[in-house]
Amino acid sequence: MGVYQQLNETWHRFYSERSQELKEKLVEWRREPRVLRVDRPTRLDKARRVGYRAKQGIIVVRARVPKGGMRRKRPNSGRRQKALGTVRIKGKYSSRDVAENRAKEMFPNMEVLGSYYLAEDGRYYWYEVVMVDPSHPSIADDPKFRRVLGSRMD
Repeated sequence: MGVYQQLNETWHRFYSERSQELKEKLVEWRREPRVLRVDRPTRLDKARRVGYRAKQGIIVVRARVPKGGMRRKRPNSGRRQKALGTVRIKGKYSSRDVAENRAKEMFPNMEVLGSYYLAEDGRYYWYEVVMVDPSHPSIADDPKFRRVLGSRMD
């Protein structure tokens, strides 16, 4: 069994058994900002699959997206609050797309290389988004990333 397969099975075991360690992580993640840059990927096997490499110019961002229906009722009585909560999530975008777009807003100089599902609880989904800086010298010189990013590197 390879290392990445073992990592994958360990994560699935954590998730299917609803381990205490995973519950503690979710509680911790709930207190963090909705888009947060992390030092290293939580699931290395998935991150490598979407293009992550441990090199300069590549970052990993954990994004939190609320669950629930896309149709939020607009308040019709009382004071109109500034953040109505009716315009951020659209029905035609998946929660994964929303997570990628939020990460892109937070880091405008980076390009999204890929993203993957991380976890969920009763209130939120979490995704990790792998982002790359096309203008960084170590990325611009790498033929793999030149091929993947293509015209976006101009």
